[in-house]
Amino acid sequence: MSTPQVVVHRDKDLMAKAAAARLLTRIVDAQSARGSASVVLTGGRNGNGLLAALAGSPARDAVDWSRLDLWWGDERFLPDGHPDRNVTQAREALLDAVPLDPKRVHPMPPSDGPYGADVEAAAEGYATELATAARPENHAPVPHFDVLLLGVGPDTHVASLFPEMPAVRETERTVVGVRGAPKPPPVRISLTLPAIRSANEVWLLAAGEDKARAAAIALSGPGEVQAPAAGAHGRRRTLWLLDSAAASQLPRGLYPPASP
Repeated sequence: MSTPQVVVHRDKDLMAKAAAARLLTRIVDAQSARGSASVVLTGGRNGNGLLAALAGSPARDAVDWSRLDLWWGDERFLPDGHPDRNVTQAREALLDAVPLDPKRVHPMPPSDGPYGADVEAAAEGYATELATAARPENHAPVPHFDVLLLGVGPDTHVASLFPEMPAVRETERTVVGVRGAPKPPPVRISLTLPAIRSANEVWLLAAGEDKARAAAIALSGPGEVQAPAAGAHGRRRTLWLLDSAAASQLPRGLYPPASP
C-alpha cells in the first residue's frame, strides 16, 4: 500500500492539462521500458477533461498509440453507443483522434451486447477478458496497469463503488455488476477494490467545491466501506490530483501551495 500524495492545482483546467502531461510521460516511460503501456480510464467530467487535454496536447504524438492498452474502471450498463456510456464519451474526447489498435481497446460490455441485459454475466465476461490478458509475472488475475484513473464523487465513490453498497465490500472478484446505484443509471459494471489495488499507480481526480468534503473525508483515513475512495491505492504510488476548490477543506500541511 502506498501513502497518498496530494498535488493541488489552481483550477480544473490547469489540473486537467497537468494531469494529461503527467500521464503522457508515464505512458512514454512504460513503452520505453516494456514496449507497451496499459491505462485504465475513468469517466465523468474530470476523466473526460483529462482526455480532452490529452487530445489538445502538442506532446501527444510522443506516445505510440498502437502500443497502448486501454481498459475501463467502470461503465454505465447501457446500449452500445449511448451518449452516457464512458466509452462513448472517451471516443469523442480523445480515442477517435488517435491511432489506437482496436484490439487493445477493451470497453466493458453494453446492455445490448453478447450478454444481453444480464449485468452479472457481463461483469464476469469482463473479468475473464482481464484474466486472459494477465501474465504470470503480474501475480494477479488482471494484467499490469501502469496507471489507473479514478474520478472521486461527492459521496466519496470511485468507479461504481458506492459507500456501504455490496460492491465495495467485494474481496475476491475483480469485476462486479452493480444494481441500485444511488445515481443514474442504477445498473453498472465496476472494477472492485482488489482489481484497483493491483495497479502500479492509482490517480484520483477531483475538481470543484462539490468534491471538497469527499477529498477531506477520504484523506482523513476512514474505512473504505464508508468512503470507497479511501480504499483506492496503487502498489507503488497513490496520487490525488485536485484543484484548489476540491482541496479547500484539507489541512494546509497536507499539500504544497497550488501550482501556478
